[in-house]
Amino acid sequence: MKLTQPKHAAPHMADQMRDVEPVICYSPDTLPQPDFAKMKALRVAAKQTGRITVPPRDAACIEVPAGGFFRITSVEGPQVGDLNLWNAKDLGERFYSGKTRALHGTHLSTGDRMWSSFPAMRPMATIVDDTLDWYGFDHFGGSVHDVIGTRCDPYTGRLLSGGDYHHCCHSNLTRALAAHSNLPLHEAEAHVHDVLNVFMCTGFTRDTGQYFMKASPVRPGDYLEFFAEIDLLVGLSACPGGDCSSEHSSDTAACYPLEISVWSPDATAQSDHQMPQMNPYDRSHGVS
Repeated sequence: MKLTQPKHAAPHMADQMRDVEPVICYSPDTLPQPDFAKMKALRVAAKQTGRITVPPRDAACIEVPAGGFFRITSVEGPQVGDLNLWNAKDLGERFYSGKTRALHGTHLSTGDRMWSSFPAMRPMATIVDDTLDWYGFDHFGGSVHDVIGTRCDPYTGRLLSGGDYHHCCHSNLTRALAAHSNLPLHEAEAHVHDVLNVFMCTGFTRDTGQYFMKASPVRPGDYLEFFAEIDLLVGLSACPGGDCSSEHSSDTAACYPLEISVWSPDATAQSDHQMPQMNPYDRSHGVS
Protein backbone atom coordinates (compact mmCIF):
# COMPACT_ATOMS: atom_id res chain seq x y z
CA MET A 1 0.00 0.00 0.00
CA LYS A 2 1.42 3.37 -1.02
CA LEU A 3 1.64 6.13 1.57
CA THR A 4 -0.81 8.97 0.97
CA GLN A 5 1.76 11.35 2.49
CA PRO A 6 5.23 10.40 1.16
CA LYS A 7 8.26 10.90 3.38
CA HIS A 8 10.50 11.92 0.50
CA ALA A 9 10.29 14.92 -1.81
CA ALA A 10 9.70 14.31 -5.50
CA PRO A 11 12.62 15.03 -7.87
CA HIS A 12 12.32 17.95 -10.27
CA MET A 13 11.56 15.52 -13.13
CA ALA A 14 8.73 13.78 -11.26
CA ASP A 15 6.00 14.83 -13.68
CA GLN A 16 8.03 13.70 -16.68
CA MET A 17 8.66 10.35 -15.03
CA ARG A 18 4.96 9.87 -14.34
CA ASP A 19 4.11 10.76 -17.94
CA VAL A 20 6.25 7.99 -19.46
CA GLU A 21 4.01 5.78 -21.59
CA PRO A 22 3.44 2.27 -20.20
CA VAL A 23 4.47 -0.87 -22.06
CA ILE A 24 2.36 -4.04 -22.01
CA CYS A 25 4.47 -6.73 -20.30
CA TYR A 26 3.03 -9.76 -22.07
CA SER A 27 1.14 -9.20 -25.29
CA PRO A 28 -1.24 -12.09 -26.02
CA ASP A 29 -1.26 -11.25 -29.75
CA THR A 30 1.23 -13.98 -30.64
CA LEU A 31 -0.56 -16.70 -28.66
CA PRO A 32 -2.57 -19.35 -30.54
CA GLN A 33 -6.08 -17.96 -30.89
CA PRO A 34 -9.23 -19.91 -29.94
CA ASP A 35 -11.14 -21.44 -32.86
CA PHE A 36 -14.52 -19.91 -32.05
CA ALA A 37 -16.19 -21.21 -35.22
CA LYS A 38 -15.34 -24.77 -34.22
CA MET A 39 -16.37 -24.17 -30.61
CA LYS A 40 -19.71 -22.72 -31.73
CA ALA A 41 -20.41 -25.76 -33.91
CA LEU A 42 -19.57 -28.08 -31.02
CA ARG A 43 -21.77 -26.10 -28.63
CA VAL A 44 -24.78 -26.28 -30.96
CA ALA A 45 -24.44 -30.07 -31.07
CA ALA A 46 -23.80 -30.48 -27.34
CA LYS A 47 -26.28 -32.01 -24.92
CA GLN A 48 -26.37 -31.58 -21.18
CA THR A 49 -24.59 -34.51 -19.56
CA GLY A 50 -24.14 -33.38 -15.99
CA ARG A 51 -25.21 -30.84 -13.41
CA ILE A 52 -24.48 -30.08 -9.78
CA THR A 53 -25.74 -27.47 -7.35
CA VAL A 54 -23.14 -25.81 -5.16
CA PRO A 55 -24.79 -25.03 -1.81
CA PRO A 56 -24.31 -21.63 -0.15
CA ARG A 57 -21.07 -21.43 1.88
CA ASP A 58 -19.91 -24.76 0.47
CA ALA A 59 -18.20 -26.17 -2.62
CA ALA A 60 -18.55 -29.03 -5.08
CA CYS A 61 -16.53 -30.67 -7.85
CA ILE A 62 -17.52 -32.04 -11.24
CA GLU A 63 -15.55 -33.46 -14.17
CA VAL A 64 -15.73 -32.04 -17.69
CA PRO A 65 -14.26 -33.93 -20.67
CA ALA A 66 -11.95 -32.23 -23.15
CA GLY A 67 -14.02 -30.83 -26.01
CA GLY A 68 -17.02 -30.26 -23.74
CA PHE A 69 -18.43 -27.16 -22.08
CA PHE A 70 -19.36 -26.13 -18.57
CA ARG A 71 -21.53 -23.26 -17.45
CA ILE A 72 -21.64 -21.56 -14.03
CA THR A 73 -25.07 -20.06 -13.41
CA SER A 74 -26.59 -17.83 -10.74
CA VAL A 75 -29.86 -19.55 -9.88
CA GLU A 76 -31.54 -17.82 -6.93
CA GLY A 77 -29.86 -14.57 -5.92
CA PRO A 78 -26.69 -12.50 -6.31
CA GLN A 79 -23.80 -14.82 -5.49
CA VAL A 80 -20.12 -14.97 -6.37
CA GLY A 81 -18.06 -18.14 -6.73
CA ASP A 82 -14.40 -19.09 -6.39
CA LEU A 83 -13.29 -21.38 -9.22
CA ASN A 84 -10.44 -23.91 -9.26
CA LEU A 85 -9.48 -26.03 -12.26
CA TRP A 86 -7.32 -29.14 -12.31
CA ASN A 87 -6.23 -31.57 -14.99
CA ALA A 88 -8.62 -34.43 -14.21
CA LYS A 89 -5.80 -36.93 -14.78
CA ASP A 90 -3.08 -35.03 -12.89
CA LEU A 91 -3.93 -32.68 -10.03
CA GLY A 92 -0.40 -31.28 -10.24
CA GLU A 93 -1.48 -29.37 -13.35
CA ARG A 94 -3.81 -26.66 -12.19
CA PHE A 95 -5.05 -23.18 -13.02
CA TYR A 96 -2.36 -20.48 -12.81
CA SER A 97 -4.21 -17.25 -12.04
CA GLY A 98 -1.10 -15.06 -11.90
CA LYS A 99 0.08 -15.96 -15.39
CA THR A 100 -3.47 -15.74 -16.72
CA ARG A 101 -3.66 -12.23 -15.26
CA ALA A 102 -0.35 -11.29 -16.86
CA LEU A 103 -1.54 -12.49 -20.28
CA HIS A 104 -5.17 -11.35 -20.29
CA GLY A 105 -5.56 -8.69 -17.59
CA THR A 106 -7.07 -8.41 -14.14
CA HIS A 107 -10.59 -9.46 -15.18
CA LEU A 108 -11.59 -12.13 -17.71
CA SER A 109 -14.38 -12.38 -20.24
CA THR A 110 -15.22 -13.98 -23.59
CA GLY A 111 -12.14 -15.06 -25.55
CA ASP A 112 -9.80 -15.15 -22.56
CA ARG A 113 -8.18 -18.43 -21.63
CA MET A 114 -7.34 -19.97 -18.28
CA TRP A 115 -3.73 -21.16 -18.33
CA SER A 116 -2.21 -24.00 -16.35
CA SER A 117 0.78 -24.09 -14.02
CA PHE A 118 4.38 -24.83 -14.93
CA PRO A 119 5.71 -26.90 -16.58
CA ALA A 120 2.59 -27.62 -18.68
CA MET A 121 1.54 -23.96 -19.10
CA ARG A 122 -1.18 -24.49 -21.69
CA PRO A 123 -4.83 -23.43 -22.03
CA MET A 124 -7.10 -25.38 -19.71
CA ALA A 125 -10.35 -23.61 -20.60
CA THR A 126 -11.56 -20.81 -22.84
CA ILE A 127 -14.40 -18.46 -21.88
CA VAL A 128 -16.99 -18.66 -24.66
CA ASP A 129 -19.91 -16.66 -23.22
CA ASP A 130 -20.41 -14.11 -20.45
CA THR A 131 -23.79 -12.51 -19.73
CA LEU A 132 -22.05 -9.82 -17.64
CA ASP A 133 -19.80 -8.63 -20.47
CA TRP A 134 -21.90 -5.44 -20.59
CA TYR A 135 -20.48 -4.28 -17.24
CA GLY A 136 -17.00 -3.37 -18.48
CA PHE A 137 -15.10 -1.19 -15.98
CA ASP A 138 -17.00 1.21 -13.74
CA HIS A 139 -15.77 4.62 -12.59
CA PHE A 140 -14.17 3.06 -9.49
CA GLY A 141 -12.08 0.83 -11.76
CA GLY A 142 -14.15 -2.21 -10.81
CA SER A 143 -15.08 -5.08 -13.09
CA VAL A 144 -16.27 -8.70 -12.83
CA HIS A 145 -14.58 -12.14 -12.96
CA ASP A 146 -11.22 -11.20 -11.48
CA VAL A 147 -7.93 -13.06 -11.29
CA ILE A 148 -6.61 -10.63 -8.66
CA GLY A 149 -7.80 -12.01 -5.35
CA THR A 150 -6.72 -15.34 -3.94
CA ARG A 151 -9.74 -16.80 -2.09
CA CYS A 152 -11.03 -16.15 1.40
CA ASP A 153 -9.17 -18.49 3.74
CA PRO A 154 -8.98 -19.39 7.44
CA TYR A 155 -5.32 -18.42 7.80
CA THR A 156 -5.82 -14.77 6.83
CA GLY A 157 -9.03 -14.80 8.84
CA ARG A 158 -7.16 -15.91 11.93
CA LEU A 159 -4.55 -13.16 11.44
CA LEU A 160 -7.11 -10.39 10.95
CA SER A 161 -9.84 -11.41 13.40
CA GLY A 162 -8.25 -13.87 15.80
CA GLY A 163 -11.06 -16.36 15.16
CA ASP A 164 -11.61 -19.44 13.01
CA TYR A 165 -14.14 -19.64 10.19
CA HIS A 166 -14.40 -22.97 8.38
CA HIS A 167 -16.74 -22.13 5.49
CA CYS A 168 -14.44 -19.75 3.63
CA CYS A 169 -13.69 -20.64 0.00
CA HIS A 170 -10.29 -22.21 0.70
CA SER A 171 -11.78 -24.61 3.23
CA ASN A 172 -14.84 -25.26 1.08
CA LEU A 173 -12.67 -26.20 -1.91
CA THR A 174 -10.43 -28.35 0.30
CA ARG A 175 -13.38 -30.37 1.58
CA ALA A 176 -14.90 -30.73 -1.89
CA LEU A 177 -11.66 -31.90 -3.50
CA ALA A 178 -10.98 -34.34 -0.65
CA ALA A 179 -14.45 -35.83 -0.99
CA HIS A 180 -14.30 -36.07 -4.80
CA SER A 181 -10.78 -37.48 -5.01
CA ASN A 182 -10.74 -39.57 -1.81
CA LEU A 183 -7.73 -37.65 -0.55
CA PRO A 184 -6.93 -36.83 3.09
CA LEU A 185 -7.74 -33.20 3.88
CA HIS A 186 -4.10 -32.13 4.16
CA GLU A 187 -3.28 -33.63 0.74
CA ALA A 188 -6.34 -32.07 -0.88
CA GLU A 189 -5.51 -28.67 0.62
CA ALA A 190 -2.10 -28.68 -1.09
CA HIS A 191 -3.87 -28.76 -4.47
CA VAL A 192 -6.25 -25.84 -3.77
CA HIS A 193 -5.00 -22.75 -5.55
CA ASP A 194 -5.68 -19.13 -6.47
CA VAL A 195 -8.99 -18.70 -8.19
CA LEU A 196 -11.05 -17.05 -10.84
CA ASN A 197 -13.55 -15.02 -8.82
CA VAL A 198 -16.65 -15.70 -10.88
CA PHE A 199 -19.23 -12.86 -10.85
CA MET A 200 -17.25 -10.95 -8.20
CA CYS A 201 -16.88 -7.20 -8.81
CA THR A 202 -13.45 -5.96 -7.76
CA GLY A 203 -10.66 -3.54 -8.50
CA PHE A 204 -7.90 -1.48 -6.93
CA THR A 205 -8.42 1.86 -5.18
CA ARG A 206 -6.91 4.81 -7.04
CA ASP A 207 -5.19 6.36 -4.03
CA THR A 208 -3.74 3.41 -2.08
CA GLY A 209 -3.89 0.62 -4.66
CA GLN A 210 -5.81 -1.65 -2.28
CA TYR A 211 -7.92 -4.53 -3.50
CA PHE A 212 -11.62 -3.74 -3.12
CA MET A 213 -14.89 -5.54 -3.66
CA LYS A 214 -18.38 -4.19 -4.23
CA ALA A 215 -21.85 -5.57 -4.83
CA SER A 216 -21.82 -7.95 -7.77
CA PRO A 217 -24.17 -7.08 -10.64
CA VAL A 218 -25.00 -10.80 -11.11
CA ARG A 219 -28.66 -11.79 -11.06
CA PRO A 220 -30.45 -15.13 -11.40
CA GLY A 221 -30.00 -16.45 -14.93
CA ASP A 222 -26.59 -14.85 -15.48
CA TYR A 223 -23.84 -17.27 -16.42
CA LEU A 224 -20.23 -17.67 -17.43
CA GLU A 225 -19.54 -20.48 -19.90
CA PHE A 226 -16.27 -22.26 -20.71
CA PHE A 227 -14.90 -24.66 -23.31
CA ALA A 228 -12.79 -27.43 -21.77
CA GLU A 229 -9.49 -27.57 -23.63
CA ILE A 230 -8.30 -30.58 -21.59
CA ASP A 231 -10.03 -33.10 -19.31
CA LEU A 232 -10.96 -31.00 -16.32
CA LEU A 233 -11.89 -31.38 -12.70
CA VAL A 234 -13.83 -28.24 -11.82
CA GLY A 235 -14.16 -27.07 -8.22
CA LEU A 236 -16.44 -24.17 -7.27
CA SER A 237 -17.15 -22.55 -3.91
CA ALA A 238 -20.24 -20.42 -3.29
CA CYS A 239 -18.47 -17.66 -1.34
CA PRO A 240 -19.73 -16.90 2.18
CA GLY A 241 -19.67 -13.23 1.17
CA GLY A 242 -22.75 -13.69 -1.03
CA ASP A 243 -22.60 -10.81 -3.51
CA CYS A 244 -19.52 -9.47 -1.63
CA SER A 245 -21.13 -6.08 -1.04
CA SER A 246 -20.04 -5.90 2.60
CA GLU A 247 -17.87 -8.73 3.96
CA HIS A 248 -16.83 -12.33 3.53
CA SER A 249 -15.66 -15.17 5.79
CA SER A 250 -18.71 -14.99 8.02
CA ASP A 251 -22.33 -16.09 8.18
CA THR A 252 -23.59 -12.50 7.94
CA ALA A 253 -24.19 -12.09 4.19
CA ALA A 254 -27.18 -13.51 2.34
CA CYS A 255 -25.85 -16.42 0.27
CA TYR A 256 -27.35 -18.43 -2.57
CA PRO A 257 -26.48 -21.60 -4.49
CA LEU A 258 -24.68 -21.72 -7.81
CA GLU A 259 -25.12 -24.31 -10.54
CA ILE A 260 -22.54 -25.97 -12.79
CA SER A 261 -23.90 -27.69 -15.88
CA VAL A 262 -21.81 -29.81 -18.25
CA TRP A 263 -22.54 -29.97 -21.97
CA SER A 264 -20.92 -32.54 -24.26
CA PRO A 265 -21.02 -33.00 -28.04
CA ASP A 266 -21.28 -36.51 -29.46
CA ALA A 267 -18.35 -38.88 -29.07
CA THR A 268 -17.13 -38.43 -32.64
CA ALA A 269 -17.02 -34.63 -32.42
CA GLN A 270 -15.39 -34.81 -29.02
CA SER A 271 -12.71 -37.23 -30.21
CA ASP A 272 -11.81 -34.80 -32.99
CA HIS A 273 -10.81 -32.18 -30.42
CA GLN A 274 -7.05 -31.77 -30.18
CA MET A 275 -5.98 -30.97 -26.65
CA PRO A 276 -3.31 -28.25 -26.38
CA GLN A 277 0.17 -29.67 -26.16
CA MET A 278 2.30 -29.30 -23.06
CA ASN A 279 4.57 -26.26 -23.12
CA PRO A 280 7.59 -27.04 -25.34
CA TYR A 281 10.23 -25.47 -23.09
CA ASP A 282 12.94 -28.11 -22.45
CA ARG A 283 13.32 -27.29 -18.73
CA SER A 284 17.12 -27.12 -18.97
CA HIS A 285 17.17 -23.67 -17.30
CA GLY A 286 20.51 -22.84 -18.92
CA VAL A 287 22.30 -25.94 -17.64
CA SER A 288 23.85 -28.01 -20.42
